[in-house]
Amino acid sequence: MTDTTDTADATTLDLGPQARLVARLAAGVPDARLADRTPCPEYTVSDLLSHLTGLAVAFRDAARKDLGPTTDTAPDTAPDTAAAPSLPAGWREELPRVLGELAEAWRDPAAWTGMTRAGGVDLPGDIAGMVAVDELVIHGWDLARATGQEYAPDQAALRASHAFLLASVEDEDRGEIFGPVVPVPDDAPLLDRAVGLSGRDPGWTPPTSM
Repeated sequence: MTDTTDTADATTLDLGPQARLVARLAAGVPDARLADRTPCPEYTVSDLLSHLTGLAVAFRDAARKDLGPTTDTAPDTAPDTAAAPSLPAGWREELPRVLGELAEAWRDPAAWTGMTRAGGVDLPGDIAGMVAVDELVIHGWDLARATGQEYAPDQAALRASHAFLLASVEDEDRGEIFGPVVPVPDDAPLLDRAVGLSGRDPGWTPPTSM
């Protein structure tokens, strides 16, 4: 049976539990691991934390319909370019704060209605909300796996992320956002199936040091 989340459920989805989990994972990252690799080939742990900070601000403002610089451009650029933002010096305080603001902004039912913008793309509010959920679930897995932490995502957020990713499989623009689907058995845990749909190998582990 395929796990799905309908629109009615999505519009009442509380991002708070998943946002708090990501904040706890970030708090568990020692400075010594900031240069470690992650399941995103182009990201170190530091890059991933910077990306999470930027996307939390962007999707917070998208929920508020506070359109401007934070929603008109992508949360960051490729980390190997000079324009890519570095991890803020106060990220340990800033990241949990903006994650909390993100969750609070999406508790407003108006956030899920009408049109908004994120990453310079105009899109319906409910779709923007689902993108935010998916980012928190999948990047939470990235961060946990890269830093050796246990990961049990909020189940409502996970179901929503899986449904969103499953629907994206037939999207002709999928390649601009996700990597190729990694095949995962139908009876695999839901998290593994979501990770595979996002273009990641659920069996990824950090490279060993030589």
